[in-house]
Order: sequence, then structure tokens, then C-alpha cells
Amino acid sequence: MTSNAPQNAPVPQNGPKSSLSSYLWGYSPRFVMGGLMLLCFQVAMNRIDWLSKQAIDTLFDRIPSATAHDATKPALWMLGLAVAAFIVRVASRMYCFNAGRDIEYDLRAKLLERLHRLGFSFYRRLSAGEIMSRATSDLTQVRLLTGFGVMNLINIVFALASSLQVMLAISVRLTLVSILTVPLLMILTRSFSGRMFARTQKVQQSLGKLTEFVQSNLAGIRVVRSFGIETSVEQRFEDLNQKYLQTTLDLAKLRGLMFPVTGAVAALGLLLFFWHGSTLLLRGPEQGGITEGGFFAFSLALARMTWPLIAAGFLMSIVQRGRVSFNRLCEIIDAEPDLFDGKGALPGPAKGELRVQGLSFQYGDRKVLSEVSFTLPAGSSLAIVGRTGSGKSTLAMLLARLIPTPAATVFLDGSDVCELPLGQVRSTVGYAQQDAFLFSTTVARNIGLMLDEPDSPAAQQQLQRAAQEAQILDEIQGLPEQLDTIVGERGVQLSGGQKQRVALARALLWQPKLLILDDPLSAVDAKTEAAILQSIERQAEQRSLLLITHRVAAAARCQQILVLDQGRIVESGSHEQLIALGGIYATFAEEQRMASELDELGASDLPSREVQP
Repeated sequence: MTSNAPQNAPVPQNGPKSSLSSYLWGYSPRFVMGGLMLLCFQVAMNRIDWLSKQAIDTLFDRIPSATAHDATKPALWMLGLAVAAFIVRVASRMYCFNAGRDIEYDLRAKLLERLHRLGFSFYRRLSAGEIMSRATSDLTQVRLLTGFGVMNLINIVFALASSLQVMLAISVRLTLVSILTVPLLMILTRSFSGRMFARTQKVQQSLGKLTEFVQSNLAGIRVVRSFGIETSVEQRFEDLNQKYLQTTLDLAKLRGLMFPVTGAVAALGLLLFFWHGSTLLLRGPEQGGITEGGFFAFSLALARMTWPLIAAGFLMSIVQRGRVSFNRLCEIIDAEPDLFDGKGALPGPAKGELRVQGLSFQYGDRKVLSEVSFTLPAGSSLAIVGRTGSGKSTLAMLLARLIPTPAATVFLDGSDVCELPLGQVRSTVGYAQQDAFLFSTTVARNIGLMLDEPDSPAAQQQLQRAAQEAQILDEIQGLPEQLDTIVGERGVQLSGGQKQRVALARALLWQPKLLILDDPLSAVDAKTEAAILQSIERQAEQRSLLLITHRVAAAARCQQILVLDQGRIVESGSHEQLIALGGIYATFAEEQRMASELDELGASDLPSREVQP
């Protein structure tokens, strides 16, 4: 059976699955409360406008039979309303800003959950640096949109309604004159919005490439130094930095142009108000004009309406950045994983029995495995031997279901692994990969990765036993902080053999029912290899063991051996049977025997190399 697509995958739906509105709707009660607070704020400001009109008209004797007390009372009300407006304004920020931060938290959790589920095909398409850029800067932009942006969008609506109520009540004609520039302001904002979206997207893409480059070079800093290519790396960084700078400057220029232009248009509306408002003020109310208090209150209301319109340009920048960032996050959140949970379950407690039946697999047009079949009974051991590129590591990942396993080809305790939940498969099948990966933490936390409390005394004893089994305990005790030594970025402080044995200790500590070891001895010497092989034999007594190796000495300790060549099983049997067969396995054994004898004879003039099948 050939696999080019994930098994059990649901039919993809057209269009993105995630929408920003769904996240906003989930926190709608908070936004409603924040909106109510903003409504109260604008109502208070509306009343302050009217009270200021009343107080000034009293001072200018525009209200008949008014006294000094009549001017003091509105002033005190204005003070009280100002304090109340301050309180509800702060409350509105708490509701809206906290909702934005919680949406950011939800997105971050969803992002991490999806990254854990996505397969190799996704990570070949999107680099670690690009993912980090989206998980940091893009999430920040979405938080600004859902918190600050939503709050100000609501505030603009209420501010316009509150201001227009005052302005229209004082003078309809003056209101129409003052808002003549609003259509022009909306056209300019819309024009700037489209261009800002495109430039913001370029900025985020440039930042992702820059982050990717820095991350990869920090991880490979030893390689950079060993080849003496610091200058060329610095030049490459300078080129990427300049591209990021240029795209950022292009966005800054557009934003820098947008604010003065929109501000100038808004100021023009203010100029029209003073021009026509002063005319109406000079006429007085007797001749269809306005009072001094009306002029002042109108100016307050116009300012409350103008500033949100001016801020709309800045708000549009936040909206566009947030939209771009959310779309970039959706490329991860909506990505289809290679693997999906099955709906079945193991019939009972896991035993570790493995059966492979007609397994074929290919990457694109390149066939890697063809009709592979074998059985590994529970509690037994099996070695798979083959030349480099014969498909051994691909087979190991398929058995552990780390890449899409074709349906009805791999059975765990009699159940198709594609029908089992991924969590159950992963808890039953332990897999130690060939290229040992260590996290940038302590040795103890790398070995005890699956432990809930790796720093507890009981866990420390387990860690030491696993390290002893992997023949790394003595070297760990020689480190500055022993088990608490920080291994550095991807274990840079340790040698290749040490990293491999730390990873092996982690796999041994796991104690799954089926343990798959992918060439765990490629970076150790012969003496250490012999000790580790004894540990592996002890492991085989407790669980099913599948050992992928290119070393005959390791394979010989397993009960059954399969020889893989060009994706097919060409030989099978015990060590003695395969030696007597005189085929590929016997050739491997002879090559490695001769290499071992040359080493023992001290052939130091020969190039040091490791013979591989």
C-alpha cells in the first residue's frame, strides 16, 4: 500500500476554519461590559457639554433670573461627572484589554496544541524561525487588535453619537459645515488601509525570515566558527536586516504620511467650525445664531468627535496589522495534521506485539518501502539491518506512527495502529531516534522528560539507573553540576556520543511495552557499545524490542534479524542462519570483522572510518 496523504483525514472544508469573530464572540460578555462602560463615559461627557453650556450662558446672562449659585451648581456636577467618567473609562479598559489578553492566551494555547499535532510535512514547509516570529510578534498584534482596537472601535461609535447629539441640538447648519471633511477623511482612511495591509504583510514576512536566519545560526554556531565563515554569515544577516529595515521604513513612511494627512483634514473641519461658528456667535440667538455657552459646548463636542476620527488612522493601522497577523497564525492553526486519532482502543493492557503486513511507503515519487511484512511477538527482540538509504529509519517512524502510516499495514496487539488514539500508541511504543535531540535544559530534565517531577529524590534515583544502563552516568557525574548541568542549545555542551546516550537513557526510562531503537550506537566506541548491548539485552527481557542498526555485533544479540535492501526485506533469520546463508548480512559481518581486526592491529596509518553496510 502506498501512502502520499494522511490516513483517516477528514475531508477539508473550503475556506479558513478559524475566524477572528469567533474568538471575539467567545468573550462577548466582557466586550459588552466594556462597551457599557464606554457608553456611560460618553453619556457623562455629553452631560458635561450641556452643563458647561448652562454655566457659561449663566455667566453671560443668557439665562433670565439666573444667580451665581446657578453657575456653581453645574460646575460641581461637572466635577462629579468627570470623576465618574474617569472611573468608568478605567473599567472599560480593564474589561476590553483583559479580554484581548485572554484571546491571546487562547490563541497561544491553540497554537501550541496544533504544533504538537502537525507532522513532518508542515515543518518542512515552515521553519522554526518563522513559527517563532508568528508565536511572538503576530500574537502581540492580534492582542492589540482584540483589546485596544476593539475598545476604540466601540468608543468611536459612542463618541460620534454623543457628540452629534450635542452639535445637532445647538445648530444643524454648524454641524453640517463642521463635518464637511468627514467623507474625505473616510476616503483617505480607506485608501491608506489597503496599502497598509500589503506593506504590513511584507514586514511580517521579512521579520519571519530574519528570525529564522538568527535562530538557525545560533543553533549551528559551532559549525559557523569551525569553518571560519563569520564574515559571510554577518553579511547575510546584514542583507536580511536591510530588507527588514526597508520594508519597515516603507510602512513607517506610509503611516507617517497617513497621520499628518488625516490630521490636516480633521483640522480643516475645525477651521470651518471656527469660521462659521464665530459668525453664528456674533449674530446671537436673537438672530438665529448661538450663545457663548452653545459655542463652547459645540467646540467640546466637536473635539470629542474629531479626535476619534484622527485616531481612526492609527486604529486602522492596528486593525490591518492584527488582520495580517491573525491570517498568519491561521496558517498554523488551520493546517491539517498528517495524523489523526483513531476511534478504537486496545482490547486490553498493552503487550507489545507488533505485526507488519504488506507495508509500502513513498515520499512523492520516490518509493522507500515495498511490501514489508514481519511479526514481532510480545517480549521478543528483532533487529533490522540495512545499508544507508535502505528505508530503516522511515520504517521505524511508520511503526511509531510519527508519519502517516498506511491503514491495515501495522498492527499493535492485533489492532490497526491507524484505528488507535495517538496517545495510546505513543504510550505503548517508545521510539529513540537516530539523531538525538536534547532540549536546552539540564541533563536530568532531558532524561526525565516524561516524568511529572524530575527533580524529586525518587525521580533522581530513576534517572541515575537509566543513565547507568545507557553507560553515561560516570560521564554525567564528571560534569560541573552533574545531573543539573545545562546541556546548552540542542545539547551543544555534550559530544555526539554523550547526546546519543542521554537520549538512550531517556528511552530506557520510558519503559514502554514496545521499544524501537533507531541506531543508538552509531556514535560510541567498541567498549561502550558492548556495555550498552548488555543493557539492551536486559531491556529485551522486559519488553518487545526492535533494534535498527548497521552493526552486526548489535544485531547478533537479537532473536530475529531482518535485512532491508532498497525498501524490501531480502533476508531474515537468526545471526547464525544469516551467516551460513552467505548473503548481504554475511558480507556486512565480514567487512566489520576485518575493520575490527585492523583497529586491533593498530593500523593508525589508515584513515579512521566507520564501516557501514
